[in-house]
Amino acid sequence: MCQSDCAQELPVTFRPELYLQRRGWVLDVMRREGITEVLDIGCGEGELLSCLCNAAPWLAPPPASVLPPNGHAPDPHSDANDGRAEVHRDVLHPVKVAGLDIDRKEVEFAAESTRPLPPGQTSGLWHEPLRWEPLEVEIWEGSLAHVNPEFVDIECIVGMEVIEHLPEDVLQAFAPVVFGAYHPRVVLVTTPSYTFNARFTAPDAPREARTGWPDPTRRTSRIFRHHDHKFEWTAKEFQDWCDVVAEDWGYDVDIGGVGKAQEIDEWGRDDALGWASQVAAFKRREDAGWAERRAARVASLGSVQETGAKGGHILRATHQYTAHEAAHRPKPFHEVADLVVDKMVHFRETSMSLHELWFGNDVAIACGGYLEWLVHAIEGHSGLTLGKPSADLSLQWTVELSPNLHHLIPAESSVDSPPDVDEIVDLWDPFDEDVVKDDIPADLHVVEDVEETTDGIWEEQSMDWDKDEHTLAAHIEWGAPQGDWTDNNEWT
Repeated sequence: MCQSDCAQELPVTFRPELYLQRRGWVLDVMRREGITEVLDIGCGEGELLSCLCNAAPWLAPPPASVLPPNGHAPDPHSDANDGRAEVHRDVLHPVKVAGLDIDRKEVEFAAESTRPLPPGQTSGLWHEPLRWEPLEVEIWEGSLAHVNPEFVDIECIVGMEVIEHLPEDVLQAFAPVVFGAYHPRVVLVTTPSYTFNARFTAPDAPREARTGWPDPTRRTSRIFRHHDHKFEWTAKEFQDWCDVVAEDWGYDVDIGGVGKAQEIDEWGRDDALGWASQVAAFKRREDAGWAERRAARVASLGSVQETGAKGGHILRATHQYTAHEAAHRPKPFHEVADLVVDKMVHFRETSMSLHELWFGNDVAIACGGYLEWLVHAIEGHSGLTLGKPSADLSLQWTVELSPNLHHLIPAESSVDSPPDVDEIVDLWDPFDEDVVKDDIPADLHVVEDVEETTDGIWEEQSMDWDKDEHTLAAHIEWGAPQGDWTDNNEWT
């Protein structure tokens, strides 16, 4: 029998927030696949696009021909390269991103959120990032049901929490347009799991305990999470849809999920109910004949057609991010190494991390954006040693200045360094209870036992700010306001 508290929804929260977990999954797959071109369908206000507009901190490893063997550092492209590629695992290098949405206001937000800073304006961050690769951004307005030739052969298409908003006719066009007409190498889809929705109420809770929105199509008696959802699939229904799409259009699919409630479910249903958001990563099959089969299938579907040169889509904004002029143009190894020595001497450091050197920007510019170039330069210099606490290339690797070069570091002078603690005179504080009255300086007069009065308290006080701190101290009053403060008055 349901207890009285069963008539209410259970608290279900996610950390990180569920939308961040979905975005994190998308970005992780993109990094793993080395994605450089992205179309975000149903892009909304452009949250994902804004992330993709962030500049990579360094370039991808240069071709082997750019880094000739020097006897000090291995080939970064070799299988036995002591894990140097690890530093690139979390870095994306997009060169073109596009967003498509049918909502005009959302499109305007996306256009603004992806706009580059005006020339000469800085981000205000402690470290002003450099951009090593150009980036093109396009924001489109239009329906997913129409084919836009600009999107054909794009590398990756993302649809985060989109398909559940599509009317039936547009949903039927989703796979033919995305997987058939555009046929990207990777397609990433997320959608809510109706199976998980049972987590919001107790097993024996009445139907009215669940808040939400009834199925607007009236095809089911389900209650959805959002008023605009046209459906919410169970885990089995999503699995079936993914399998059919993958087989029809020549893709392999990996299905998973994100989002587990922080709260413990007292009925132990978490494993059975699965994830809050279902995710699917489709990867195009490159077997012979699949390209022709996709094209023939698209041609046979009359519902998939271009409507005008741009498929009925309107290009609302185009942004161009330019790369730094030094990108791909590193200076000779010896000049980079000498710059490292100069920086260490300037900062009077005999040891610095790659992180400290790289994000000073001048070293990164000298390397043309190649982190491997810095490693080669250091390992090829007789006065520098690279410490590697880990096998993988890491920004925490340390650069040691040879003892033979320590004489280049100037000795600190008294002007450059702060005084020692015992050289600092501790000025007497008249409000320090630990100081006895006999220790009061003779030239300082403190008025004691002043008769309390409220006259003139709120009048403008005259204060001569040119007085020394001892004189000013005698004019300062500390503590709570005077008057009758009863228990009904509290400091808040």
